Amino acid sequence: MSFGKKSVAVAVSALTALAVSACGTTSGGSSEPKQPSVLELLASDLKGSLQKTSEATNKSDSVTVSMTGNAGGEKVEMRGVLDLGDPVKAEMTTTDPKGDSTVVRMVGAVIYVEIPAEDRASMDGKRWMKMDLDEAGKQAGMNFGQQFEDIDPTKQVKTLLATEGTKVVGQETVNGAATVHYTVNTPLATHLEQVDAKLRAGVEQQMTKMGVKEITTDLWVDEQYRPRRAALKMGPLGELVMDYTDYGKAVTVETPPTAETLDFAEMLKGLQGLTAGN
Repeated sequence: MSFGKKSVAVAVSALTALAVSACGTTSGGSSEPKQPSVLELLASDLKGSLQKTSEATNKSDSVTVSMTGNAGGEKVEMRGVLDLGDPVKAEMTTTDPKGDSTVVRMVGAVIYVEIPAEDRASMDGKRWMKMDLDEAGKQAGMNFGQQFEDIDPTKQVKTLLATEGTKVVGQETVNGAATVHYTVNTPLATHLEQVDAKLRAGVEQQMTKMGVKEITTDLWVDEQYRPRRAALKMGPLGELVMDYTDYGKAVTVETPPTAETLDFAEMLKGLQGLTAGN
């Protein structure tokens, strides 16, 4: 079966900001203070800007995402859309180093991976492989569904509202949009506090083995208080850059028809049955 492992890294976003400074200046001799621009507020008002960013992103129904980088020695290239409803839905197209593409859909805690056309005959003609992350999580003692929901940028903003040590890099243009760039270096121990407790030991072991001592998170926010770009640098382990565009654009992410779906868990049971029979 040539349908093998695909590196589908979905690492999603972050947000930070700091530095409180007085923005009131006079103009033309008037005693009326000049109102700061949004970019000035983004650079000076930490809590206020983060809260507004959270609220603005929360109001968005959808966003287009493009991610590039490398993780664990694997090149990552992915593009798709997120439906930010309840449950969160996504359709992403991943491209491997050979240039082959795979479509992955997420509907809540269920993942559907498109089976390559040349492999469908050996899989009863099915087009999609279904993997229920809730069921897989119960067996592994992990909450996979919750972790995949965290690709919602709103949740990332709220998580990083409490991040300490953040800095304003300055104003920068990202994909034609004026933004304010933030950055924060987080010690590995602090970063691990945000990882699911059940996964923490394994993640710590992997990162420590790779020599990761801190995580650098960068975020660019535009004048509408929307994340435009997020970047995650993990030292020798790799780095990822995610661009956000087309907020609120109508998207449709549908659950594949049952008739076209092969359940991965059922397939494993069948294989286990054949093994036991031998």
